[in-house]
Amino acid sequence: MTATVVPLRPDRVPSLKPLMSLVAAGMNDVNRVILDRMQSPVALIPELAGHLIAGGGKRLRPMLTLGCAAALDYAGTRHHKLAACVEFIHTATLLHDDVVDGSDLRRGRATANTIWGNAPSVLVGDFLFSRSFELMVEDGSLRVLKILSHASAVIAEGEVAQLTAQRMVETTEDRYLEIISAKTAALFAAACQIAAVVAEREARVEAALEAYGRNLGIAFQLVDDAIDYVSDAATMGKDTGDDFRDGKVTLPVILAYARGDEAARRFWRHAMSGRANGEAELAEATARLHATGAIGDTHARARLYGSRAVDALALLPPSAAKAALAETVEFAIARAY
Repeated sequence: MTATVVPLRPDRVPSLKPLMSLVAAGMNDVNRVILDRMQSPVALIPELAGHLIAGGGKRLRPMLTLGCAAALDYAGTRHHKLAACVEFIHTATLLHDDVVDGSDLRRGRATANTIWGNAPSVLVGDFLFSRSFELMVEDGSLRVLKILSHASAVIAEGEVAQLTAQRMVETTEDRYLEIISAKTAALFAAACQIAAVVAEREARVEAALEAYGRNLGIAFQLVDDAIDYVSDAATMGKDTGDDFRDGKVTLPVILAYARGDEAARRFWRHAMSGRANGEAELAEATARLHATGAIGDTHARARLYGSRAVDALALLPPSAAKAALAETVEFAIARAY
């Protein structure tokens, strides 16, 4: 059974194309920075980093930096290196995440840790983090450095918090929202906020773009939580039910556990413990998620945060860039991957 996500504007199918078209020229410069800065005389570093960077990701976070800069009519080039910095932070966290999770697939391809092993993946992730800090320092703005370095620390805290909450079905919705605000939304927020800094806009504009990115990031993660149970490997680029098998207590599970009777709660405790998480248990878990409305309500929460993201753009004047940013939110809500 596949859930249908209702977009914020149901009269049309949202797309990422407006944002991609808007920032295409700038992304060429960003990609040149990425390719240049991931080089190293140690051959394994560009080989492993290139495997993930070339893996077909949308590069949404750096595109948001460029899109927000366009919405502010910024005509400079500082944001190109900073967008590359954002992508390096994101890529480093992916390398580390795949090691922690023991993942075999990323965007439909074998993960770096599967090919080269855990140690090289962690160390190349460290290399990319270091490169990101070099780019921050080169920009020369202490404000930018503060925003991005703080986001890096918050992301790490969020990942540790998620690890400590693993298999804990009693995790509350509020606690889970705190975790994803840190591990996912913090980089979305920073990627958008730094555009206001380089454009030298006032604090209220900076706060608005931070709120746009943060709420978009939360919505994005909530949709990921839901589609882990209702999509497929070919669509997602990872195995269906990975969160379930890893014992990740995401919002659908939190809602289903809270709404279940004692028999249902026993099922979730047993399944999340890792003692019963095969295909039959995954099918039962998915059925229980639908029966309790947990999938639909996770989508509803994603739409709520998506609406908040769009509302945060109200401060900006009408423009093609603003419209593209709003449609990016709709795409994040309605996407199937």
